[in-house]
Amino acid sequence: MEENNGVAYVVIDEAIPPRIDNFKKVSVLPLVFLIFYEVSGGPFGFEDTVQAAGPLLALLGFLVFPFIWSVPEALITAEMGTMFPENGGYVVWVSSALGPYWGFQQGWMKWLSGVIDNALYPVLFLDYLKSAIPALGGGLPRIVAVLILTVALTYMNYRGMTIVGWVALLLGVFSILPFVVIGLLAIPKLKPSRWLVVNLHKVDWGLYLNTLFWNLNYWDSISTLAGEVDNPKKTLPRALFYALILVVLGYFFPLLIGTGAIPLNRDLWTDGYFSDIAKILGGVWLRWWIQGASALSNMGMFLAEMSSDSFQLLGMAERGMLPEFFRKRSPYGTPLIGILFSASGVVFLSWLSFQEIVAAENFLYCFGMIMEFVAFVRLRMKHPAVSRPFKIPVGTMGAILMCIPPTALICVVLSLASLNVMVVSLTAVLIGLVMEPSLRYIEKKKLVKFSVSSDLPDLYANHESTESLID
Repeated sequence: MEENNGVAYVVIDEAIPPRIDNFKKVSVLPLVFLIFYEVSGGPFGFEDTVQAAGPLLALLGFLVFPFIWSVPEALITAEMGTMFPENGGYVVWVSSALGPYWGFQQGWMKWLSGVIDNALYPVLFLDYLKSAIPALGGGLPRIVAVLILTVALTYMNYRGMTIVGWVALLLGVFSILPFVVIGLLAIPKLKPSRWLVVNLHKVDWGLYLNTLFWNLNYWDSISTLAGEVDNPKKTLPRALFYALILVVLGYFFPLLIGTGAIPLNRDLWTDGYFSDIAKILGGVWLRWWIQGASALSNMGMFLAEMSSDSFQLLGMAERGMLPEFFRKRSPYGTPLIGILFSASGVVFLSWLSFQEIVAAENFLYCFGMIMEFVAFVRLRMKHPAVSRPFKIPVGTMGAILMCIPPTALICVVLSLASLNVMVVSLTAVLIGLVMEPSLRYIEKKKLVKFSVSSDLPDLYANHESTESLID
């Protein structure tokens, strides 16, 4: 028992019996690449920053934007994820700070955002293949291909987190290697003056900011897998640190190469242009390698995203927010019902266009992040004495100040959304507001069984004087 200003905190010691001793946990190296694929997946899809703003602002964006968004989000994820090292992640943070109703809203918005995001990857994968197999461009063959690809990747998630982690590592190495080769080939052709080109009168700020935001967010997604991580209180912060370096360098240096080695034509800088740069610098074989790496990168992002989405549902069920059947695990320790629900959502949403998917998931993601920032600050203010295995070295005022720049960025991103995206996204939010009391009504009528795992501490007991939090 620790005391601070008359408030008692019950600290639960680390001898909580593990729930899945029979299943192998994820270690640091696979976890780094899971985070890498949650956030980035490699230097693909970043070309629009050059088209929107030119080389100088694109390069500065991938240097400065991480300090505004990625670093604060990764630090908050490390602190909160080690405070609550259980599946459910940010749902548990918000529940502890704001109560179970808002925790459920957080879970609904972030799960839906993740599933919408995951619907991109089978579509993008087929887009890279359709030049070689034109039949995949549309119609029944494309629908069948999306279903087959989704089923195959879903099965890999079903087989276990260690498989997903090591597959992510192998795919990550394969995705990064061609850019190392391009970098070596480009050295004699680099002209530093090309990096300084800028025209502030011809900047598409909406495209520029949305592209940076989409390429550098989702650091918090790994928190929903904290219960599957080996020694999360040390492993999670370390993996986030290494992944942050990998992601930033993985964008910045290819951008440095592409803008410095090739004469600038901003109109050409769209998705997939780096494969053309590879052909110019190394030939057709290097272009094929880049295209193959890009296609496989989409598979890695799908695997990582589905793991987070499905374990989030399992974590919510362990907290009694969802029916007990969501807690069912496969023989490999993976969340069986969560995987099926997440895969169904991907198939249902895969008919949307790329632009619609990105806009909708960004909008819902922003709402969820605002609640995470509020939860982080509120827990710092209400429970400063609770043990934090990793603590950001700032006080309460520093925590507030750290959240201001990313919150301002969220407001800008939300303001850039179209009316249709706002209507669809706000409708989804309203569904969540009604869904939670509906589930509580179902629970009260005992139509479906809900239960809280006995292995987890009580987040809500005696809020006025006593807090049960994980040490």
